[in-house]
Amino acid sequence: NSQAMAANHEKHGLLLAAAILLLLLFLLAKLRRRRKKYGGVPLNPPPGPWQLPVIGSMHHLVGALPHRAMRDLALRHGPLMLLRMGELPVVVASSAAAARDVLKTHDAAFATRPRTNTIATLDGDGLGFALAPYGDHWRRVRKLCVTELLGAPRVRSFQGTREAEAAALVASVAAAAASGDVVNVSSLVSTYVVDAAVRVIVGDRIAGRDAFLACLEEGLRLSSGFSLADLFPSSRLARALSRRSRQVEAAAQEMSRVMDGVIEEKRARKAAGNGMGREEEQDILDVLLDGGGTAPLDIGTIRAVVRDLFGAGSESSASTLQWAMAELMRRPAALRRAQAEVRGALAGQSRVREEALQELPYLRLVIKETLRLHATVPLMLPRESREATRVLGYDVPQGTMVLVNAWAIGRDAATFGADAEEFRPERFEEGTAAALDFRGTDFELLPFGAGRRMCPGITFGLAVMELALASLLFHFDWELPGGTVELDMAETFGVTAKMKNDLWLHAAVVVPPL
Repeated sequence: NSQAMAANHEKHGLLLAAAILLLLLFLLAKLRRRRKKYGGVPLNPPPGPWQLPVIGSMHHLVGALPHRAMRDLALRHGPLMLLRMGELPVVVASSAAAARDVLKTHDAAFATRPRTNTIATLDGDGLGFALAPYGDHWRRVRKLCVTELLGAPRVRSFQGTREAEAAALVASVAAAAASGDVVNVSSLVSTYVVDAAVRVIVGDRIAGRDAFLACLEEGLRLSSGFSLADLFPSSRLARALSRRSRQVEAAAQEMSRVMDGVIEEKRARKAAGNGMGREEEQDILDVLLDGGGTAPLDIGTIRAVVRDLFGAGSESSASTLQWAMAELMRRPAALRRAQAEVRGALAGQSRVREEALQELPYLRLVIKETLRLHATVPLMLPRESREATRVLGYDVPQGTMVLVNAWAIGRDAATFGADAEEFRPERFEEGTAAALDFRGTDFELLPFGAGRRMCPGITFGLAVMELALASLLFHFDWELPGGTVELDMAETFGVTAKMKNDLWLHAAVVVPPL
């Protein structure tokens, strides 16, 4: 009996050892698959939600705007999260600490842009600065933008243009108010921003202006989101079936054709001696055609820079102005304080001049709070890891797309308190929030990004927004249309998160425009 028991124990021991060995083999195989998935290197990837075959994590984003869905997922899985969008590994940073690691600590490692099918098609005949890969070309164009196109002296030289467009905006609102009509604030603000951008970038005498604008807007629309070919870059079938890819290609060709017409018209005027001679009167296209004092730029680069400047300087500023007016209408105390400040500082004046904007600190807080709640580009423009990098203790392999959820970071209760979802400009007058700036040094507030790839047009964008908002508050009193109980604050997703529906308000003239 003792021998039988010993044999039985030995058999059970062998079975247990075999089970343990099989478990170890299973775990090793699973680890090997994970290592293979991340380039054959032992990694500790960021956590993330469960995935499905083929589509990966995309089902978690269905039914919500991406920046909102990713914020909700981050609350469950952490401030650095791994998603898989089809074949694409995507890491999402949703806290100030994660953003600091990506945009400052490892800025050089994440300084390039992913070359998706959509981006490569849009940039097919030339690279600008917004979507260009990191390298010598990007550095040259970026330097040109910062020093020659969007630097403080150049922005100041366009003051007259901005003031003229602001006066046109005020006149349009006054005309609607005089007739008793409800004012479509969204439409008029968009027209103001677009006209200011067009005059500054390509001049105000171009033929085919409407075709030029329509073409650029279509390109911006198509550049948001992913096509099938973006999600499954290794699949020829995905490329063949991607309707969006064909639309992007057609839009890119039309954009090149229209821009060539604008450029040739500009060159013809300059050759005939009708161009502006003095530097302060040059538009940005004049500077690009001159090469900014360096070697001439090729035509594809000029097209791409014009497209990037228009994209950065039009939709984002218009969207911010619409949100600012909507938020002020929902908080009458903030509206009254902003109007009292503007009218007190400009008492006896007939219009707002840019010099007076320095005397309007609360108005600047209104714009700052609007940018916090409604980040200019909610997910920022995507970056890509140029090398394997460790972020918050997790490994991010080379070639991974990285998104920074500026929208979620701006609404983080850990930074902005229990009322982080509320519009309250006064928060920047008190506590730790008072020291926060949005120019790339504080990672709790990133409407314009940070690091090497942050938006170079902050100075111009702020001048456009501050002048328009001050003018609207100085000249008019505003009320919700009769019967409106609560404003519709729904968003629509694109390059920016715009208001889904136009903002309609009643305006009453208080300071008549000249």
